[in-house]
Amino acid sequence: MTLLGIVFVFAIFGVFALAAVRLAPAFLEYQSVAKALDGLKSAGENSPAQITRSVEKNFDIGDVKSIDAKTVQITREDDQLVVRAEYDYKAPFIANVSFLVHFDKKVEIPAQ
Repeated sequence: MTLLGIVFVFAIFGVFALAAVRLAPAFLEYQSVAKALDGLKSAGENSPAQITRSVEKNFDIGDVKSIDAKTVQITREDDQLVVRAEYDYKAPFIANVSFLVHFDKKVEIPAQ
């Protein structure tokens, strides 16, 4: 392999490594959101106000900045509450190129 080939291969790996570094915070934050919503199943909250407080507390602990607890949708479907966090995360990449990642987490809490 020539020097030019090696430089080209390292450049390709560098672009993918930069993309991974830029997107890692988005996925780590999503894990905090998913953990907060999954925790609602075992928490026993059954009113929208209690759910919002619990989500807000967990978002503060998990340092979630991309979505506010008040924008989490809480709806009643059949005999259960459906809690849905849907948001976009924009991560800058190179110059004026950015990644836009759409996250959508939905949890169904059975009525008690």
